[in-house]
Amino acid sequence: MARPRSLSDPRLFEAGFAHIRKNDPTLRPILDARGLIKFKPQGQPFESLVESILSQQLAGSAADAIIKKVRGLFPEGVLEASRVRRIDGKKLRAAGVSPQKLTYLKDLSLRVVGKRLDLEALSSLQDEEIVRALDEVKGIGPWTAHMFLIFTLGRPDVLPVDDYGIRTSVQRVYGLDELPKKAAIEKIAEGWHPFCTVASLYLWHSKDNAPTPKATEAPRKRVRARKVN
Repeated sequence: MARPRSLSDPRLFEAGFAHIRKNDPTLRPILDARGLIKFKPQGQPFESLVESILSQQLAGSAADAIIKKVRGLFPEGVLEASRVRRIDGKKLRAAGVSPQKLTYLKDLSLRVVGKRLDLEALSSLQDEEIVRALDEVKGIGPWTAHMFLIFTLGRPDVLPVDDYGIRTSVQRVYGLDELPKKAAIEKIAEGWHPFCTVASLYLWHSKDNAPTPKATEAPRKRVRARKVN
């Protein structure tokens, strides 16, 4: 099976831009106004997931402050599964990590150290396989997995139907009376495949929205405007 493609290849992003522009007249003016955005997936898998958990239900500045403190507990600020697994939970609590998030971090690091979750192998898996693998980790649900697919791996055809920013942007851009649910978004997105990620990025940019988690999902993927300029 061929290795999954990534939007880290600017030619693939340009192909997605042309595809969305051709197939969705409603999004076309937004794409034309914004032009080609610079998108670069970034972050090591473990560190990305740790930051996602630490950012749960927090404003950007508060999340940044806690992440900085947590990184400060480790040599050169590098987050490694073995070190997170061994560190005294009291130190993480003192850095602002809640008891619930502490449980999530320990579960994630234990799975990685114990080889039950092979983060390095994720890049070779299909999207659905990655979602299933991450869903086994405490505190990580479909929304976080979708953000990981988009912003860490750069997968081109991810449709984050549970993201509040996407839902509000779809409602506004397509003139809907109500906040759309999954089925409605999937219907609108039929012409976006295989570049749903590109359409999602422009929907977020249409109101300068950063991806926002469902209130009911624990972790929040740490997504900043610097990821898509």
